[in-house]
Amino acid sequence: MRCRKIDENVQRLVDAIEQSEVPQAIVYTRRDQEYYFPPTDILFFETDGDKVHAHTEKETYEVSERLYQLEEMLPREFMRISKSTIANTAKILSLSRTVMSSMPVEFNNTPKKVHVSRMYYKALKDRLTNRR
Repeated sequence: MRCRKIDENVQRLVDAIEQSEVPQAIVYTRRDQEYYFPPTDILFFETDGDKVHAHTEKETYEVSERLYQLEEMLPREFMRISKSTIANTAKILSLSRTVMSSMPVEFNNTPKKVHVSRMYYKALKDRLTNRR
């Protein structure tokens, strides 16, 4: 595309495009095979020791990124819900209202569950309330 004159507006647009980063693709591995699919297929990411696992409705994959790296890479519908878990809020079906230190979170179309810690409960509840 061409432009007759590069004025201030055009230059700002060029600068914004050059500074924007292309999101890095997440590579999912399972049994020595690599998979490539959008993160929106993921229900949640969780740590297990020094490994990070990505859970879909039926499968579990390993990823090489750490949770703090994933937080920066993932779309807005993902949020940290405990020290060891990032959940896809678009896939959450229900949130338990117990007074325990962590409350169960259920997802659509799967028996898989995770727990939200008290520290993140209010933020998660607010996000779920505002997604309507």
